[in-house]
Formats: sequence, C-alpha cells, structure tokens
Amino acid sequence: MPVKIRLQRHGKKGKPFYWIVAADSRAKRDGKFLEKLGTYNPNTNPATINVNVDSSVQWLSNGAQPTDTARAILSYKGVLMKHHLLGGVRKGAFTEEQAEEKFQAWVAEKEKSVAAKVDGLDKAQADAKAKALEAEKEFSEKRAAAALPEVEEAAEEVVEESTPVVEEVAAEATEVAEEVKEEVAEAVEEVKEEAPAKVEAKAEEAAPEASSEEE
Repeated sequence: MPVKIRLQRHGKKGKPFYWIVAADSRAKRDGKFLEKLGTYNPNTNPATINVNVDSSVQWLSNGAQPTDTARAILSYKGVLMKHHLLGGVRKGAFTEEQAEEKFQAWVAEKEKSVAAKVDGLDKAQADAKAKALEAEKEFSEKRAAAALPEVEEAAEEVVEESTPVVEEVAAEATEVAEEVKEEVAEAVEEVKEEAPAKVEAKAEEAAPEASSEEE
C-alpha cells in the first residue's frame, strides 16, 4: 500500500489549519488517514509547526513519500535530517549516539535561528508602530497648523462684526446716563424751588397754634 505524508485541511474559511498525516495515497485528501504526525498553522508569523519527529522518521524509513509542502515542513523541523543521520548509522558511518548528538546540535542551531527571526519580526513590528504614531502625530500637527489661519481669520471677523455692536451699545449707555443725569438735576431744582414755600406754609400753620396757647 503506497503511503503519502501530506496535509489535511481543517480550520475556518479564510483561516486554514492543517494536520500532517500519513495516509493511503488512494484516500481522499481530507478523508481517512493512518496516523496524525503533527499540525501546521500558517496563520501565525512565523508559522506554528508541531511534528512527531520519531514517527515521521519511521514512516519515511518504511517508504512513505511526502508531498512537496509536507517535505518542506519535515525538512524545517529536522525530520529529513534525522532520517539522513539514521541512514548513516545503518551504513556504519557513525554510531546512534553520534547521530543523536548531531541532530540535537542541528535542532539547537535551528531554534536559535527561529528565535532571531522572531526577535527581528517583533522589532520590525515595534518600529512600524512607532513610525505610524510619528506619522499620525506629524499629520495632526500639520492639520492643526493649516487650520490655525482659518481660526485666526474667523476670530478677526467676529471682532470686526462685534465692534460696531459694542460701540452702539456704549453710545446708547452714555445717552441713557446723560438723560438720567438731566432728570436728576431737574428733580433737584424742583425740590429747591418748592422747599421755601413749604417751609413758609409750615410756619404759617404753626403761628395760629402759638397765638391760641398765649391766650
């Protein structure tokens, strides 16, 4: 029975998520499989890959053929490297312990490379965010600077329009004050003119009362 190591699609529309499986090459792509070997999520950066290395190597040793995409994933995770090293062990080129040591050294170097890539992506993302904020700030400053002359012009128009009104109100207030002042002056004069007559009238009223008391 020819066996293929291939991807089986899962996940939502627009966000695919894949299982890495060993399946009969005659089976449907998303149908039955012989063994699930791992997962592949291309929605992250870098892509998230989990692979059972030993099981994958065993299937390769049994003659399973990976598809192009599956081969690239297995190579990325070191499956092909370990399969090659075990081939060297079978040929007597080196011992199994030496093969495992070489494989672990390769894995450590690969993890270091991936970590450096992640750090680079994080730094690039932070730089892009900083540049976006700076560009937004610059745009806001330019927009504010462009709007300033319009604000000043509008303020000048308001001042120009309000000045005649203020002057008119001030003139009316002055006129009213003058009228009040004149009315007060006239009232004072009337009081002054009427005061002697009132005093004499009061004196005449008091005179008969005094005469009657003397009698």
